[in-house]
Formats: sequence, C-alpha cells, structure tokens
Amino acid sequence: METIISAIHKEKAWELRHKVMWPEKHFDFIKLADDDTGIHYGLFKGNDLVSVISLFVSDEEAQFRKFATLSEEQGKGYGSALLQYVLMEAEKLGIKKIWCNARKNKAAFYQKFGLHETGESFKKEDKEYVIMEREIG
Repeated sequence: METIISAIHKEKAWELRHKVMWPEKHFDFIKLADDDTGIHYGLFKGNDLVSVISLFVSDEEAQFRKFATLSEEQGKGYGSALLQYVLMEAEKLGIKKIWCNARKNKAAFYQKFGLHETGESFKKEDKEYVIMEREIG
C-alpha cells in the first residue's frame, strides 16, 4: 500500500500521540505549549495516519518531539521513513543541529540515523530519557 508523508494539523498529531504515547493520561497531557509554532508531519498508509512527528525550529537548531507510530504498525519501516523525511526537511530549512529527548530503550533506533547520546538524561512519568543529537549538513 502506498505511503505519503505530509505536513498535518496539530490536532491530527494530538490524536495519534494520545493513542500511542500516553493513552492512560488525560488528552491534554500530550499537547505541547509550543505546538502552534511546530511543524507537524504525518505518514499515511492509504488514508490512515500511522506515524507522526513534530519539529520545532529555533534559528539553526531544531528539536523533534512526540514521535509516535501506531503499535500495530511498528517495525514496518514507517517511523524510519518519517524520521528520514524530517531530517531531510531540517537540512532544507538550514538546520545545523537536530536533537530529541529519546526514551532510553529507543536510543539504538535513533543511532541508526546518526544521532548520538549527549550524556544528559532525565526521568519523566517513570520513563527514562536520554538527550540525543546530530549535526546536519
């Protein structure tokens, strides 16, 4: 089935974020204060939104956040395709460095895309995170 990646409205990203990342939390928990300034991307399989990611740009640096793929669609390459697309978009925007707060158990996934651990980490809602980054361009 054909896949398409495109910019989406934040509300579409919120729906998938909530379903995948924090289904046990109140819906507003997945919203970010700066969602209005982000660029939200979605990967569609046919008409179905299966993966989302949000990019927040500040000068020549960007952070991607709230990267989520439907559980039943994980391991099929959709998240990888979406992240690769966002890395290319960041380069087009003139971004020099991109970073994320990765769940510790997903660090190896991000390493495949050239991101490396910075040595900084934190815990949120009983989940371990590590800050990862990569130079672009």
